[in-house]
Amino acid sequence: MSKFRFSVGPWNVHEGEDAFGPGIRKPISFEDKVKKFKELGMDAVQFHDDDAVPEMNNLNEAQIKKRAQEVKGFLDSNNLEAEFVAPRLWMDPHTSDGGFTSNSKEDREFAIWRGQRSVDIARELGCDRIVLWLAREGTLCQESKDPVWGTQKLVEGINSILGYDPTIRVLIEPKPNEPIDRSFCPTIGHVMALSNLTSDPNRVGGLIESAHCILAGLDPAIEMGFALANKKLWGVHLNDQNGARYDQDKSFAAENLRQAFNQVMVLKRHGYGSNGEFIGLDVKTMRTQKLEVSYRHIENSMAMVKLLEKKVDSFDLAKRDKFIAARDYEALEFYTLSHLLGE
Repeated sequence: MSKFRFSVGPWNVHEGEDAFGPGIRKPISFEDKVKKFKELGMDAVQFHDDDAVPEMNNLNEAQIKKRAQEVKGFLDSNNLEAEFVAPRLWMDPHTSDGGFTSNSKEDREFAIWRGQRSVDIARELGCDRIVLWLAREGTLCQESKDPVWGTQKLVEGINSILGYDPTIRVLIEPKPNEPIDRSFCPTIGHVMALSNLTSDPNRVGGLIESAHCILAGLDPAIEMGFALANKKLWGVHLNDQNGARYDQDKSFAAENLRQAFNQVMVLKRHGYGSNGEFIGLDVKTMRTQKLEVSYRHIENSMAMVKLLEKKVDSFDLAKRDKFIAARDYEALEFYTLSHLLGE
């Protein structure tokens, strides 16, 4: 039985819209999604700020908190937690040039406002995690922003959240590109360094998404191991990616079974989850799927995590150590592959 706790976000069940075409399925209500998540065995729901409080820009702080309280009641009635709240800074007209790193002072102040409102929502939902996917924090035109200035503005933005609530934690989710092509914080190593520049590094950690590592030409398990060694892996989004294309959010292990195996191995062997962390699934419904099977990718991804947990548990460590002692890595590699194939 898996010891991991699982989470998923409402955006992971969508109408099939992408950069190249409109939606093709009927929308499913937030309430119906949450009920189905519980039925599938999820333990928590991931939130953008406006998932919990739609049209929040038109509300005052008291109204935002009241709406969030209503969502908390709905979660409680379904015996689900909120894992985190992420300010959706990349979808607003104010943040077309970035949020914390916009060249507009007014827009930077808006980003800080959204960040602090996300803290308010998180507190009403009963969680202490803010996730920053720094989607537009970089540039499409390199000469438009000085990278030193950009890094400093990121730190200022994070400090504004840390200073607003003395117990909130910030999880930075790095990505090397898309929607911008030059990110100021592209990898988990950058996250670790950036955290040390903030006012309280102990409250700034990382969230690693498998596909984002692959887009950076890096191995997800190695990146996870680096963050674990720094005691700063506070969240993961497991999925898969076919090379350095657009961010695909494929079902976990759909493209590279061995790479997925090693992700589960490093998480399981180093106690991920023992401090309340979740296995987040950031996987998108294929455009080809019919409405009635639009949750299958979530079911498949969770099933693959559990199947690979069993493979980790049955991996013969004595045999591995024998191969390592002999430096017979060809034998170790063959054993790993045959083990995954059930031989």
